[in-house]
Amino acid sequence: MRQQRRPRTSVGAQLASAAPAPMHRASPSLPTSGYALIVDGHIKNEFKTKEAAEKGARELKSRFPMLQIKVYNAEAKVSEEITLA
Repeated sequence: MRQQRRPRTSVGAQLASAAPAPMHRASPSLPTSGYALIVDGHIKNEFKTKEAAEKGARELKSRFPMLQIKVYNAEAKVSEEITLA
């Protein structure tokens, strides 16, 4: 007995029916205390002291000068852009 063929579904249709993968994102809210390192508009790391935040920002900027890097002061609610001298 001969089997009947089913119409093939495209890969895109198969992926569309599958459940989306969970996405892990950084915290969208700014910290309420300390300092945060903001890279291209995304919060990447938090520090307790301004010196530590600026040191991390300068190291990152020296490795990747094309990035826009800021240090956010949570108490004053002000961010300062880091530039190379």
